[in-house]
Amino acid sequence: MGTLYLVATPIGNLEDISPRALRILRESTLIAAEDTRHTGTLLKHFGIETPLTSYFEHNKLNKLDFILEKLTQGDVALVSDAGTPAINDPGYELVQAALAASFDVRPVPGPSAPISALTVSGLPTDSFLYLGYLPHKTSERQKHVGQVANLPYTLIFLETPHRLLDSLEDILTVLGNRRICIAREMTKLYEEYWRGDVSGAIAYFGSKEPRGEFTLVIEGKKKEESGKWEEAGLVEAIKQELQAGKSAKEISAELAEQSGWNKKEVYSMISSLK
Repeated sequence: MGTLYLVATPIGNLEDISPRALRILRESTLIAAEDTRHTGTLLKHFGIETPLTSYFEHNKLNKLDFILEKLTQGDVALVSDAGTPAINDPGYELVQAALAASFDVRPVPGPSAPISALTVSGLPTDSFLYLGYLPHKTSERQKHVGQVANLPYTLIFLETPHRLLDSLEDILTVLGNRRICIAREMTKLYEEYWRGDVSGAIAYFGSKEPRGEFTLVIEGKKKEESGKWEEAGLVEAIKQELQAGKSAKEISAELAEQSGWNKKEVYSMISSLK
C-alpha cells in the first residue's frame, strides 16, 4: 500500500522547493499533476524522471480509479501548477477518495500563495479567511464579498489581472475603504507588494495595465466599529433571509439588532427587494 503525498512546489522561485519534496518526487511511482507540461518543466530542471499523469478539474473523476490503483503499487505524489495542492484545485477530491480507500495521505509542506501574501501584508494574521478566486460577474462578486463583510477576520482572495480593477471597485462598494495589501507575481522577477487602502489601490493599478497573478489581503471589520453595516452587506443579508423563508417582520427585527440600521429602514429595504 502506497502513500499519497501532497507535494508543495514553488510559486515562482525554484529555490523554494524543499529537499524532501525533491526526494518524494523522485521516489514516487507516479506524479499526478494539474498541468503535465508545467510540472514536466520543473521535473526536467531537477533531473526527475518519475512518470507523470494529468489530474485536473475536467478529468478528475475519470482519473480517480487509475490513481487509486497506482497507490496499491507504491507512493503517488500530487502536485498543482504552483504552491500547495488541494488548495483551490480538485486535489481535495483525490484526498477524500484515498482516505476512503484506507490509503495514508501526508503533506510535504512548502510554498502557498495565500499564506505568503498574508504574512507580509502587515494585516492581522491571528485569524483569517481564505476565499479563493472571486466570481466573474459583478452581482455574484458583490454577493460573495457581502457574505463576509461583517466578519472580523483578515480576508484573502485571488484575482486575475483583467478582473482586478472591477473586483477592487466591488470591494470598495461592499466593504468600504479598508486597508489592503496586493501581492503580485510573488517570488518571481517582477514581484511587487502594494499596501494602502482600496481606493488607493484602484488609483494605482488603474494607472497601468495590471499584469501577473494577484493575491488580495484585505482588512477584516474592526471589532471596535459600531456603526452601521455597509448597505450592500445589509442587502445581501436580507436576500439570504428571504431565501430562507423568513417573514419581513422577523428579518427586520433580527437584522436591525445586528446591523445598526433601525427596523423601519430594514423593513423598507425588504419591501423594495420583494
